[in-house]
Parts: sequence; structure tokens; C-alpha cells
Amino acid sequence: MSGLGERPAGSVLPFAKMHGLGNDYVYVDGAQHPVEDAPALARWVSDRNLGVGSDGLILLEPVTPGVDAEVRMRMFNADGSEGMMCGNGIRCVAKFAIDRGISDRLPLRVETRRGVLEVAWRRGGHDGTVCEATVAMGAPILAAARIPAAIPGVSGAAAVVDFALDPGFWRASGAPQGWEGACGLDARMTLVSMGNPHMVLWCTDVSAVPLAAVGAFAEGHPWFPERINVHFVQLLGASEVRMRTWERGSGATQACGTGASAVCVAGSLTGRTRSPLRAHLPGGELLLEWDGGDASVRMTGPAVEVFEGILDLGAQPAGPAREGTT
Repeated sequence: MSGLGERPAGSVLPFAKMHGLGNDYVYVDGAQHPVEDAPALARWVSDRNLGVGSDGLILLEPVTPGVDAEVRMRMFNADGSEGMMCGNGIRCVAKFAIDRGISDRLPLRVETRRGVLEVAWRRGGHDGTVCEATVAMGAPILAAARIPAAIPGVSGAAAVVDFALDPGFWRASGAPQGWEGACGLDARMTLVSMGNPHMVLWCTDVSAVPLAAVGAFAEGHPWFPERINVHFVQLLGASEVRMRTWERGSGATQACGTGASAVCVAGSLTGRTRSPLRAHLPGGELLLEWDGGDASVRMTGPAVEVFEGILDLGAQPAGPAREGTT
């Protein structure tokens, strides 16, 4: 790091590495340090060999004129695609903004592509910084056309709840033969959008799911024109589940806040679970609450800052991140 202070200001970019349950992103104050090519930056910083290593990039930018919010959040996946929202990411947006004095409003209003969402934050720990947040995630979207999903024989206005998949649906996934029986897969899916699309599937053992094969296959299935996030869920009780996630544009992740919210909705709609619901993800636990109908899903979980750093923009590769990284 020696000599960085002598370089032109535009050649370096301050950032923070933060995570919610291991769902990790690189955070940049875009108001102070505008980013010209966010997709390219996201691909670089996400690379766990050539960059910082993350599930993507999140920018805090000035609010769009006329929008009643304190900060604007833009989220980019590891492949450079821009997402609608990130439940784990928005908790860390609140931490970033509050801890750095960008705002002290409670709840914090965050502009996202899903709309303006309110985040109630809580300080804790030895240093008094934000440690946890509850996000009003908005009402779930169930109409197939708004997921979006184009399934033969299903009306665009219809909800896709416990939809029976053809026995051959997974045939082209490349997954090992017999995997459905090994994990006790229920051959029915439920689709929920929380501003971004989610497929929820139930099984008796999530550890036995060949996630890379079936997740990537479902993500890019022709039924889903904007791709889809895929979640396999194991019931531990009426108020408790274990889940694994394949996120579009990022692959297998430690946690997914919008996905856990979708699981809460799907479980309630199908009578498998009730609210409040505790979801165990590889990275930790989230608490979800939903009162049904047009009520907002509420998600509570931690927000953790790992370190701050300075990117040397001169080290950014000229082309896309190397093949095989996510």
C-alpha cells in the first residue's frame, strides 16, 4: 500500500467489504467516488483470485430527484448484471450509511429498484456500530407474468403455487441420476418475486441436493426470461427451515435475504410453515415474518463489516473476469 497517497485520486477507489450471513459484497460510496462502469467493476472485485472476492458490488448513490429516501442502493451480481434488490445487502447498506454518518434516520429509507424500503437498525457490540437490521421487504408478487415466468398452460395472472413439475423437468440438468430420491425432492415448485424472482422447492435433505447442476439449470430455464434464483428448503418444523440457495448471476451463496423472504411466503401459502419463520442458511440465521396478503415481509438479520480497503484501479483487468469465476 506504500505510495498510494502519491497517486492521482482517480486511480484509487476506497471500499468496504461487508456481509450478511456470509452473503458478501464490496461497498462503495458512489456519491463521493462515482463509478463509471459498475458491471466491469463488479466482475473484477467479485473475483476471488484477481479481485477482492465477493458475491457482487453494491453502490450507495445519491437519491433520484423526487424520491423520498436518504440513500440509493444499486446492486450488481458477480457476473456484472444489475439486480433488483438484495436483502442481506440492504442491511449492510444501512450499516454503511449510519456508521459513516451519511444519515442517522431511523428507520433509514433506501431507494432500490424494488422501490423505497425502510430499514430499522440497531447498534450493538463494543464499538456501538450497527450490528443488526430489520427490513420491510415489501409485499410478495405472485402473478406469473410479474415473476416473470412464462410456463406453458399457466395464465400470466395466475399464482404458481405447488406447481407439479413434469418428471423429466430436470433431465437435461446434468445432475447425477437418482438425485431427486436421494434428497427426497417434492416435485412441486412455488414462484415468488420479492422484486427479484425466486423458485422454491422442498426436500427432506438439502445437503444431498447437487446444487451447482440443478441450480444453474433452473436459473437459465426458458420459462424464466430474466433467469431465476433457486432455493431448496428442508422443513425442520412449522416455524423452522434449512435452505440452500443458487443465486442468478452469482451461483451458490451463503445466504439470500430476498430468497428467505420468498421461502417464508411459499411456506405460508402451501401450509408448510407459519410466521414467524426462522431460516437456517449456510451463513447463519434469518428471522422472517409475513401476515399474508399484501402485507410486507419483514426480515431481521445481522450486518457485519470485515475490513476497509483501497482498490488500485490500475490493476483492473482490461477484459472480463477470467473464465470459471463467479
